[in-house]
Amino acid sequence: MRRVKIEPKRKQNMSIEETNFHSMTKGSFGFSGMIEEVVKFVKKEPHRFYKIIIGTDSEASSPVSLVTAVTIWRVGNGAVHFWTKSEEKKFATLRDRIFQEAINSITLAQEVRSRLQVVLGDEFFWDGNEVHVDIGENGPTKELIDSVVGMIKGYNFLPVIKPYSFGASIVAD
Repeated sequence: MRRVKIEPKRKQNMSIEETNFHSMTKGSFGFSGMIEEVVKFVKKEPHRFYKIIIGTDSEASSPVSLVTAVTIWRVGNGAVHFWTKSEEKKFATLRDRIFQEAINSITLAQEVRSRLQVVLGDEFFWDGNEVHVDIGENGPTKELIDSVVGMIKGYNFLPVIKPYSFGASIVAD
C-alpha cells in the first residue's frame, strides 16, 4: 500500500500572531517581532514625529494574493517597511477585491495601532495613522471612493487615495 503524505490545510482564520511579516532590510518576523523592530526604530529617535501607514494591493488576476504593507515613517528621516501576503483568493468583482484590500488594511492598522499604544504608551502615541488605498479619481475605482473612504474614516484612520497612496500603490505593490 502506497502512503501519501497529506499536508495540513492552513487555517483560514489565522491569528495575527501567526502572520509572517517580511522586510527587505530586517528579515522575517511574526507580528510580535515586527512590532519589536518598529519599537526599536521609534526609540532610536523618540523626539521625532512618526506616521503609521498601512496599505494593501493586489494584481488584477484570478486567483489573487493580497499584499499588505506596514510603513513606519519617521517624517523627514526614513522609514521601515514590512509586508505580509494573504492566501490566494478569487473575487467576483473589482468592487469585492477593493473592499477586501481596504478591510485587510484596516484590520492590520487596528492591530498595529493597538499594540504600539500598549508598548509605547498614550503620551507617545501619535495621530496621523493612514490607510492607503489603491483607488483614485481616474479609472474604474472612482465610484468606490466615497464608500471606501467612509469605511476607513469610520475606524478613525486617515484615508489616502491615488496619487498619494504610496503605501498601497508602491510599498505593497
